Amino acid sequence: MARVSQEHLDARRRQILDGAARCFARNGFHGTSMQDVLKEVGLSAGAVYRYFPGKDDIIAAITEETFGVIRGAFEEAARMTPPPTPDALLARVLGGVLAGQVHGLERRTFAALVVQLWSETLRDRRLAALLDDGYAAMRGVWAHLVDAYRSAGILASDVPSDHVARTMIATAQGFIVQEALFGDVRPDVLEGGLRGLMAMKTQKTG
Repeated sequence: MARVSQEHLDARRRQILDGAARCFARNGFHGTSMQDVLKEVGLSAGAVYRYFPGKDDIIAAITEETFGVIRGAFEEAARMTPPPTPDALLARVLGGVLAGQVHGLERRTFAALVVQLWSETLRDRRLAALLDDGYAAMRGVWAHLVDAYRSAGILASDVPSDHVARTMIATAQGFIVQEALFGDVRPDVLEGGLRGLMAMKTQKTG
């Protein structure tokens, strides 16, 4: 019997994850059964269970991959020299991630899937651990960027790196939530809004 190539195995796994992601995006995790996933991907139960023992394992794989895509995009941008300022970086990365049709999903559908994944981490310890790891990595990326901003002389030295990291992650999360809920959240609007806030001058008192 001929051995199945790794390329074939990877393609089959991709087929399952993308099909399951479409189901979850349409009906939610708890409104989607394994039968729904099997129908979507057009495979037998045995073929799917060869890769994933159950629905929770598929959800975990999608969670890890999705968070990895977002984190990887920020890490790639952070390696640019000089690094883009936060307004340009966030617009560039989030616009690219949402336009990239991860799992074959349109941008608003993908954003909705991400929000569902975040919600699911509140009840699933395994997913929560994946989110915690991703969040810690993102904070590390932004801390590195803050150091680069300081070296370039465009950020005050008395601003804690972690404060900036948490704020920019929250901005990215808010952008994704807005896209999921309302759609048509353009990266240029995010960039322009952040640039305006960054240019504000504090009023002197006394």
